[in-house]
Amino acid sequence: MMKILPFKRSSLLSIGIELELQLIDPPTYDLISHAKDLIRHVKMSKFNELIKPEITQSMIEINSSIHRSPKTLFDELIKVRDFLDRHAENIGIKISGGGTHPFQKWALRKIFPSKRFRRLSWQFRYLSKRSTVFGEHIHIGCRNEDEALYLTHALARYVPQLIALSASSPFYQGIDTGFQTTRSSIFSAFPLSGVIPFITNWQEFSSYYYKMKKLKIINSMKDFYWDIRPKPEFGTVEIRVCDMPLTIEKAVVIAAYLQTLSHYLIQKKACKLSPDLYHIYGYNRFQASRYGLLGDYINHESFKHTSIQDDILETLKIITPNAKILNNQIYLKKIYQLVRNNMTDANYLRSVYKKTDSLKKVVSAQSEKWSK
Repeated sequence: MMKILPFKRSSLLSIGIELELQLIDPPTYDLISHAKDLIRHVKMSKFNELIKPEITQSMIEINSSIHRSPKTLFDELIKVRDFLDRHAENIGIKISGGGTHPFQKWALRKIFPSKRFRRLSWQFRYLSKRSTVFGEHIHIGCRNEDEALYLTHALARYVPQLIALSASSPFYQGIDTGFQTTRSSIFSAFPLSGVIPFITNWQEFSSYYYKMKKLKIINSMKDFYWDIRPKPEFGTVEIRVCDMPLTIEKAVVIAAYLQTLSHYLIQKKACKLSPDLYHIYGYNRFQASRYGLLGDYINHESFKHTSIQDDILETLKIITPNAKILNNQIYLKKIYQLVRNNMTDANYLRSVYKKTDSLKKVVSAQSEKWSK
């Protein structure tokens, strides 16, 4: 009998997010390897379970609790942010959002000394340090494995939107890359990055998973670095394509948009799943990374071209009834304003650099925005 991968049932459309943050040295505004010190500082606090290390010591991660409402998610994250900022200040560092640090050198990074991160560092060598980039990961709760697998594929159609909305990494290794997000291409070098195979049946997915495990290609779902992946141990779908926004507010607004979109997709089964979705996926993804909201988007069902900006505006109209059901209208209004006026974090950071001609002042602006 075929072994079936267990799936932990979750409350439908519950949300949780993980935020990867930069640790900044105030005198130089470079990254600083103080994650161990910060983790030690908060170890005995009530937020201990929500604050985690990441692969290098210049990073820290906030994991939210599980929420039904973006409002309670926001309230919790603000408390954690303020707590973290106080403790960071006590040891002489600042915290910042943003998908990349504008001028840090990845070769100088130090691996966090946990068993898993040491194993990954041995396995991936320079890729491990180069992955000192910062994202927002969003979890959407699903009632069963079939719902999760459908949503994993259906949300792939909206990946260009999510990349463009969250783009906050135009600078990398001291240069303006010409991209809205540099982070989105960094993970492409990992062997298990990209997209989930076009498998729409959980039994077949279980067979694929256990085959990969038997071959010792993976140890767990964590080893799939897909843009979107099911997380059966949590009962969620995890969306991993977003840059870390500059503010908590924007991180929550994007999560609320995704929650509303997921409600629409699950209720209406609105996305027609076909291999065509992934045939044009790389093109659409590149357009979002390079040009952001102004990038070209090809619909996998109609094969019509439009801008990512117009695609989001059209999506907002379609999912308005779902926003009313979830009481998420205020968040969709903020998405509308952001998109209509092309108000991305990447554009903001470029405007700071244009005014100051200083990447240090860009980092200073990033850290100031985080703490407001």
